[in-house]
Amino acid sequence: MSEAASTRVALTDSPALLPSLAPLLHEWLPRQRWFAGKGQPITAFSLLSATEILPVGTDSPSTRAGLLHLLVRAHQPSMPGQSPDDCYQLLLGVRSALPPRLAPALIGHVADGPLAGRSVYEGLHDPRLAELLLERLRTPGTLGALRFDRGGAPIAARLAPRLLDTEQSNTSLVYGDAYILKIFRRIFPGTNPDLELPLALAREGCGRVPSPVAWFEAATPEPLTLGVLQPFLRGAEDGWQLALRALAKGLDFTGEAHALGRATAEVHTALAAALPTPALRRAQTEHLAAAMVQRLEAAAHAVPALVPYVPGLRTAFDAVAALGHRGRGWAAQRVHGDLHLGQTLRAADGFWSLIDFEGEPAKPLPERRRPQPPVRDIAGMLRSFDYAARSHRPWNAEWAAHCRTAYCEGYAEAAGIDPRSEPELLRAHETDKAVYEVLYEARHRPDWLPVPMAAIHRLAAVAVAD
Repeated sequence: MSEAASTRVALTDSPALLPSLAPLLHEWLPRQRWFAGKGQPITAFSLLSATEILPVGTDSPSTRAGLLHLLVRAHQPSMPGQSPDDCYQLLLGVRSALPPRLAPALIGHVADGPLAGRSVYEGLHDPRLAELLLERLRTPGTLGALRFDRGGAPIAARLAPRLLDTEQSNTSLVYGDAYILKIFRRIFPGTNPDLELPLALAREGCGRVPSPVAWFEAATPEPLTLGVLQPFLRGAEDGWQLALRALAKGLDFTGEAHALGRATAEVHTALAAALPTPALRRAQTEHLAAAMVQRLEAAAHAVPALVPYVPGLRTAFDAVAALGHRGRGWAAQRVHGDLHLGQTLRAADGFWSLIDFEGEPAKPLPERRRPQPPVRDIAGMLRSFDYAARSHRPWNAEWAAHCRTAYCEGYAEAAGIDPRSEPELLRAHETDKAVYEVLYEARHRPDWLPVPMAAIHRLAAVAVAD
């Protein structure tokens, strides 16, 4: 057995590996933007898997950097909406000495165990290690606990990686403006919708969503999606930034909103053709409304400013429950789950694409994969137009109203169904989304709280008008 192979076995099998890293992870992990358990102490770590993607060997030129892949559970006191033992994906670079260019990526220096005397750092900041990930994705197969797979098209080699610094819940690398690799940080059992749904859409020939080129998973009895490689839409512009630019210049955005409505409808139509479409009957509809009421009450408990509006807001959910009780049903299907302007890209020729089908990352994976009424996505986009308008000074209410109308009209033209034809369901989902926004802003961006509170005031007033 070679020295490298001997090192590989000893490192990944060593019971001292995680205990030696734990002091570093206790300090580093809670500071990461994608760590979900902020505000609660980490009581312990447990190791699900350890794989050397690049063996940690001697200090010879060929092995001075190693890449260690870990799936680690961080055990914490239980919090509402959060698992007490979330699993995180870590890609750790290992060197005897860290060059100055990688100093910002340092996690710490290991005092004991199989990595004693080494520096451990965030490996995705190291171009050499990031290039290695692309090489692994080019060649399907297994490596330790990891399984690499890809579609039929060949993947170009030797593309320079660059790390994006814009995401909150994941980490993304762009390779030579040809591909983008999304690496999921908080890992849930089951196939991630950001792999499942684009693959389903590709089978239906829907060109509105970039098709996965390659992906990797943990080779466990139940798949754990770890990363997805997709074409990078070079030159495409983010819908949120386009909307803000239009507002700043006083430009009309209804043409873009109309095109976005058509794009959304095409994706919904393809998803309905590719995957099951169960009906929401009485029991499911009442459960849907009850869950919305529960979220409203929990949000009002956390954000006192919401309390005066609760009676008016609840009428939206009660109306849906009453329709369900009388036998009214709705079609359900797989949807995007977190649709807003920031999840859209417009190419130079005006073609709109939808991206990031992961859903709301804070929610459990089974909930994100559950079929839902398509108006959930529509409500999210309608709220996004309002957010954009209110981020501009002075607030341009007319701009938002025109965009909302154009978006629904575009959707209706492509889908054959106008989402406004089901006003109770649309209002309930828009209300539910606004309640979620209030809770999010109160916790993370208090200065933005007036934006969803203005929608809360409008949506609660509908009950008075009715």
